[in-house]
Amino acid sequence: MNILHLKYATEIAETKSISKAAANLYMGQPNLSRAIKELEEHIGITIFNRTSKGITVTDDGEEFLRYARRIIAQVEQVENMYIHGKRKVQQFSLSVPRAAYICEAFTNFSKSIGLDSPCEFFYKETNSNKTIINVCKEDYNLGIVRYQSAFDEHYTQMFKEKKLESEVVTQFSYRLITSKDSCLAKKDVVTSEDLSACIEICHADPYVPSMPLIDVKKAELSENVDKRIFVFERASQMELLSKVKDSFMWVSPVPGENLERYGIIEKQCNVTDKIYKDVLIYRKGYRLSEFDNKFIAELIDCRSKYFEL
Repeated sequence: MNILHLKYATEIAETKSISKAAANLYMGQPNLSRAIKELEEHIGITIFNRTSKGITVTDDGEEFLRYARRIIAQVEQVENMYIHGKRKVQQFSLSVPRAAYICEAFTNFSKSIGLDSPCEFFYKETNSNKTIINVCKEDYNLGIVRYQSAFDEHYTQMFKEKKLESEVVTQFSYRLITSKDSCLAKKDVVTSEDLSACIEICHADPYVPSMPLIDVKKAELSENVDKRIFVFERASQMELLSKVKDSFMWVSPVPGENLERYGIIEKQCNVTDKIYKDVLIYRKGYRLSEFDNKFIAELIDCRSKYFEL
């Protein structure tokens, strides 16, 4: 086994096709197939399942590919440092839910970037499933997963299966926000009947492991509401709330200056008592870097500002 075998395997995993991988690697498909077969025989596992619909990665293959990607990245880093004479790059990567307090923590943390050497920081806002995938594939070193506490068992089991360390950052109830000009703004306390006349701005990608999407939506979306706009991007959600008449959204705590910027207010509501958790995850065996620890310290500081724990 050599570095080329590792590159062959990771390319097939990315393209999910031996023919596409062979084309990208500028080699013949039979030679690539033979190399992967020799690799599997050498290490004693099946990395890929070959089906009529294409290539899938086995559980053993997922574990092998995590090591392969890490080795390739380390080899490339050594080559850049010593062969190409490049300075060491400051690196940090984080996959998270859409949340104001996490964004503020990342912003404060980013001020620690040293200007005397190159850096690459990655900040990805997405849903829980993609965060878990991002961390497992080693595209991101840290992740924060958000879910209802009612689904603790589902997520705890998934973290165990995926060999992920997990630590609760905070737990909270969602707040309801709406435009200052909304019909909800005039209510002292918002009820379920009040919401039925309004448009709900929703995250477009809810997810709970081992649950059908239709059941997840029932658990996450407001009852008695039949008008919804599904959006992926947090800034767009705020724009919609400020400009779409009589719209509302459920959110984790948002600082007053952000609400003021968009002409949005928080309203007392007796509709839901669901508790949510934000959980920090990273791979078992991964050693937290200096940057990781700096970010976590900023996260704890912002948590104390936004939440009553």
